[in-house]
Amino acid sequence: MTKAWNRHVTHAEEIARGPGFRDLRDRIIELAAPQPGEVAVDVGSGTGLLSLALAAHVDQVWAIDISPSMADYLRTKAASAGLDNIQAAVASAVSLPLVDESADLVVSNYCVHHVDEDDKRRALHETMRVLRPGGRLVFGDMMFDLALGDLRNQLTLSSRPRSARCCARAPRASCDWRRTGCASRSATGSAPRRRTGGGRRSPTRDSSTST
Repeated sequence: MTKAWNRHVTHAEEIARGPGFRDLRDRIIELAAPQPGEVAVDVGSGTGLLSLALAAHVDQVWAIDISPSMADYLRTKAASAGLDNIQAAVASAVSLPLVDESADLVVSNYCVHHVDEDDKRRALHETMRVLRPGGRLVFGDMMFDLALGDLRNQLTLSSRPRSARCCARAPRASCDWRRTGCASRSATGSAPRRRTGGGRRSPTRDSSTST
């Protein structure tokens, strides 16, 4: 899988420039409501369509992608744009290089349908693991059932989108499916809030895993 994505950086960049991808990116940012001072994680960041836009709203963006070539391309784009708050890291969606409860926001744009069915639940557990109490999760992806596979069941415990709940580490997390275009939908969720205090944590799980 990694080698395949390394070979398709240019193709991925051309696709990301299409109106469908950009419209969904804008909708994800709208739903996520990023704020100054926050740490955001972009899972499956590709060439940076979502990460670059997020960087204007938050203090730090962790751009996670399985392809070293994608990460290198994103770094070049960030440098050209004068953005120094994007940290590109080569990692899998099922093993994010961040410590528990270190991110305020986790987003993803057209990545989930590339994740193997057996890994979808693991990836969702990872997003909930790194989210701080009260943190937000927004995934945008294809609306076709074949592409989404069993993700709806992984994300929700209810067949009613408006009252759905995330099926992940945090049992009280909320989740909601929304159609965002003719061929896309978004899933929004949040981690439960901790009742007692606790300071903000440094994002990195291990400095050797970041690039």
